[in-house]
Amino acid sequence: MFIAKVVGSMVSTQKVATMTGHKLMMVEPYRVDPQKGDSLVGTGRSFVAVDTLGSGVGDMVLVTQGSSARLTPETKSLPIDAVVIGLIDQVSLAQGCIYDRKSEQ
Repeated sequence: MFIAKVVGSMVSTQKVATMTGHKLMMVEPYRVDPQKGDSLVGTGRSFVAVDTLGSGVGDMVLVTQGSSARLTPETKSLPIDAVVIGLIDQVSLAQGCIYDRKSEQ
């Protein structure tokens, strides 16, 4: 699992039948700032994840990839490699809170 930020959405009108009705979001993985360690920074890459929770652009989310992405009841029969499995409210490290959803709004 990893932290990502929803940076956009994607529309695909032609796809396999099992994917019909599933929301597709563009996400960018984030990591703890390697130099300061007091904030989250983007990795500069992005990919598509199925969203079963109703996230929106700007939300920080928890994503899982690979075969684990197909272990939720909503995704067990889907041909996917990434799924949003949580909406992040807060991230804290030893030095304190480095992300709080309430302060980002």
